[in-house]
Amino acid sequence: MNNKLFEAYTRIDARIRKWMSRHGTTLLRISLGTIFLWFGALKFFPGMSPAQDLAMRTIDKLTFGMLPAHLSLIILATWECLIGLGLLTNRFMRTTLFLLFVQMIGAGAPLMLFPNEAFQVFPIAPTLEGQYILKNLVLVSAGVVIGATVRRQRPGGAT
Repeated sequence: MNNKLFEAYTRIDARIRKWMSRHGTTLLRISLGTIFLWFGALKFFPGMSPAQDLAMRTIDKLTFGMLPAHLSLIILATWECLIGLGLLTNRFMRTTLFLLFVQMIGAGAPLMLFPNEAFQVFPIAPTLEGQYILKNLVLVSAGVVIGATVRRQRPGGAT
């Protein structure tokens, strides 16, 4: 009886793993695209994005104040929406992933530019803003996984 149960478990496990292998990267790409499109779109509406103020101050520091705050937010919102749309449509993936990785560098910059806002105790106890930034490690990792599949796309899928 235990042998039959183990065989049934093994068959079910194999089916689940096969399904995950077949669909996992697509689900990851759609999830990541949704997050970028959603968070990017929020930045078009003043006060709707919890990251808005920190993003504007970061861009201000990175551009040495040469970019007006309202314009920097529009550029960032557009940038993030383009990443989201690229991921959701599975088009221009190399360009999309390049934009994602460059955006993530900027998104991580507040950890160094504003450590007092990113950490309660540097570097072990992040604030809520710091946690928001640190979760981007998962987004970068997702981008790496998606990037590893770009060459495996079917003919007709633009890269």
